[in-house]
Amino acid sequence: MALDIIETDLPGVLIFEPDWFPDPRGFFMEIYNTKRYSEQGFNVTFHQDNHSQSSKGVLRGLHYQLKHPQGKFIYCMRGEIFDVAVDIRKSSPTFGKWTGVHLSEENKRQFYIPEGFAHGFCVISETADVMYKCTDVYHPGDDYGVLWSDPDIGIDWPIDSPLLSEKDLPLPKLSEIPAEHLPE
Repeated sequence: MALDIIETDLPGVLIFEPDWFPDPRGFFMEIYNTKRYSEQGFNVTFHQDNHSQSSKGVLRGLHYQLKHPQGKFIYCMRGEIFDVAVDIRKSSPTFGKWTGVHLSEENKRQFYIPEGFAHGFCVISETADVMYKCTDVYHPGDDYGVLWSDPDIGIDWPIDSPLLSEKDLPLPKLSEIPAEHLPE
């Protein structure tokens, strides 16, 4: 089985294009295989798997954990999302820069966002089921975020008026976050 890895403009943020095998019954695809991915140089240990389902227009993010940072490996099982990573490492040369990718049940792409990045996505299809593996477990008291529409970051979201959670509505702009609340 082949596995194409595409590097993005942000170091460590990767797009994976795994093989999948369609036939008249449907298709088969390995979502993740530790041995195969590590043979390609991707050596990451995951500790938690999550599944979210969202309706069209929902935007989740931009989230991160500080003391228990999470790298995330994202896959859209049903529907289509626009997934975004923002570098929020205060000493990084790409601090405040973002990259995004369309993930869908059609393109089967996967997206890896390492620790030190904020993550968010919006749903483009009527509904979307998103699975993501995390390098650490979720710690509710270590929950931080960046405003999805921060003009200094300038994410080109494919939706104009997203549906946000109560938690995401008041998130600060990146410039308003104290340095001690940002990763190194």
